[in-house]
Amino acid sequence: MPEMFLRVNIAAAGTLKNCFLPILNTRDSSLHTTPGLKIQPAAVLRPDMPDAPAPGAAAESIENYVAGMNGNQVKITILVDNKAASGLMAEHGLSFWIETEGVCILFDTGQGGALPLNARALGINLNQADMLVLSHGHFDHTGGIPSVMQQNSKTGVYAHPGIMHPRYSIRDGLPRPIQMPEKSMTILDRLPAQRIHWITQPLSLSENIGITGPIPRDASFEDTGGPFYLDPEGKSADPIEDDLALWIRTRSGLVVCAGCCHAGLVNTLNHVRRLTGEKSIRAVIGGFHLLNATGKRIELTVNALHALSPRMMVPCHCTGDTATRILQDALGERVVPGYAGAIYHL
Repeated sequence: MPEMFLRVNIAAAGTLKNCFLPILNTRDSSLHTTPGLKIQPAAVLRPDMPDAPAPGAAAESIENYVAGMNGNQVKITILVDNKAASGLMAEHGLSFWIETEGVCILFDTGQGGALPLNARALGINLNQADMLVLSHGHFDHTGGIPSVMQQNSKTGVYAHPGIMHPRYSIRDGLPRPIQMPEKSMTILDRLPAQRIHWITQPLSLSENIGITGPIPRDASFEDTGGPFYLDPEGKSADPIEDDLALWIRTRSGLVVCAGCCHAGLVNTLNHVRRLTGEKSIRAVIGGFHLLNATGKRIELTVNALHALSPRMMVPCHCTGDTATRILQDALGERVVPGYAGAIYHL
């Protein structure tokens, strides 16, 4: 495993100081080896809190680097996650800003509140997005669509046509709607036909970038990860067939970006390997939806991951703290928990 470093840019006395610090323990997502850097849980940090700079201010920017990498072929910035670096807003949701081959890809949009604030604080102009890829239709991945599309005349949207289905989570007999917000649906409905691309099969965006399309559910131990239904009565289970992932081929293997892995993490990685013919997985980053997984499922997932041997895993969002700790125990320093504000050069 290559040694990992943090490059920390901290605004102090009107100047931007730059230093490198080794990560002594990558299992500690609070980055305790770096005084002053804090990870905030979802719904705690707000832009109006005393330790949160106003949007656009010189906030702390944290970049994860891997020594010995083959150049900056892919740069991924986590814009929205359940946890966030100090100065950024945490939110139950997910969004990545991906730069590769001269193209800017926004992958998911969170619930909507954190995306524009964090993008501004990190110096990212959402209007420069060439593509918006939506992993599936839940509100915590599609709520920020208005922030991206309302004043943008060029971004193309890539998604499965099932993203607009009514959706519910039912616990203790109580249904909770979790579908795409109505405002996001309206914006997609009004897009010119040439700007929206419905994905029902694998799609190559270039020689080195692709979208999986629907992911086969081959692993018997994997499921959608929750009590999901297409109706409030719970009569029709939601298989979340619109779940998809983005893959990027690099010189050191595949980079796979996942929203929630409702099709299953192992199913997703196996599908990408089949599609590309590439066996080496450089990194997988995203929500793995192991929050409610049984111990047996996590055990089988770990066994499969040993065989798949990804060089780096960045669990985010819906993975769950317990599952993340188990992955770290099993796979060691290859597992580096993500948070809004983290930047990866792969």
